[in-house]
Amino acid sequence: MFGRIAQRYDLANHLLSGGADFLWRRRAARIVEAWQPRRVLDLATGSGDLALAVQRRLPEAAITATDFSPEMLSVARRKGVRETVLADALRLPFEAESFDCVTVAFGLRNMSDWNLALREMARVLSPGGHLLVLDFSLPAGALRPAYRFYLHRCLPGLASIVTGQKTAYDYLGGSIEKFPSGNEMLSLIEKNGFAMASAQPLTGGIATIYTARKA
Repeated sequence: MFGRIAQRYDLANHLLSGGADFLWRRRAARIVEAWQPRRVLDLATGSGDLALAVQRRLPEAAITATDFSPEMLSVARRKGVRETVLADALRLPFEAESFDCVTVAFGLRNMSDWNLALREMARVLSPGGHLLVLDFSLPAGALRPAYRFYLHRCLPGLASIVTGQKTAYDYLGGSIEKFPSGNEMLSLIEKNGFAMASAQPLTGGIATIYTARKA
């Protein structure tokens, strides 16, 4: 599915989010910059947008971008991501304590086992290393019904025009509905090798940045 939409993935993201995805990744990159990591692993990098945002802010850092879609990694390399590795996030080909920071933007939600994925992230992090997860969430209050209407009724049709792949974006709405958010996500992170987890809702709660440190 991701291979089929790779060439128009960026265009769809930017249009369907109204450009908010630029702001979300910029916020995430600023957080990572404040940690000053030397070795960064960006999981489920897709077309590489977060890896590139971090690379611009930390030009001296060694940033490794991984994904299980070769088509997505090809796009990321063309855009300037320096180091890419084809890898399954549930079985990472890296030694323990290889990185100071692990990031994943809009990818944890798509992994088949969130607990295992988080434990793998903790395994490859150095002691005290940082985790950043950026993903969609459901806003609270009056915005939630309107967002759900857009997510299920409007977005798939618009996406099919841009990418020609309506089914991929039918999947998006369902995956967001099932994905834990808020306190549920903080609990999930902390029970899988992390501490001091915190959440920063973005754009009324449509997306959230979660951060934590390896316990």
